[in-house]
Amino acid sequence: MKITVIGVGRLKEKYWREAVEEYSKRLSKYVSLEIIEVPDEKAPETLSHAEERQVKQSEGARILKSIKDGAYVIALAIDGKMLSSEELSTFINERMVRGCGHIVFVIGGSLGLSDEVLARADYKLSFSKMTFPHQMMRVVLLEQFYRAVKIMRNEPYHK
Repeated sequence: MKITVIGVGRLKEKYWREAVEEYSKRLSKYVSLEIIEVPDEKAPETLSHAEERQVKQSEGARILKSIKDGAYVIALAIDGKMLSSEELSTFINERMVRGCGHIVFVIGGSLGLSDEVLARADYKLSFSKMTFPHQMMRVVLLEQFYRAVKIMRNEPYHK
């Protein structure tokens, strides 16, 4: 199975990069993992609604260009469905059983995802009603996907 994580912006801090590298290494035993960083839009702290929409649309266009035809797209969205680790494992396993060979997870930038990206998503997943930095979500996503794989395979790790 191929897993792609598309994230807006670069991981600037060394500790985030090291955490992503660690989980990427762990996952390499089970899946083909690709991480795509699309550039974020430079924007001042205060934006009008129209300016926010434009930033999200620009970032969204870059995201959509990175999604291959036929991929099953899971957008991380605050209003998405919340799953336990066990439920995520079952969800991923069900996709695999149905022949889904490529899953794409999408993590938006600081303003979230454009309507176009959300419309392209096959599923919206939420990790919490809280807002997290997109750099942190990349690590949390990889850790939870690793946990899901370990649960699926009945291997030790999950507590």
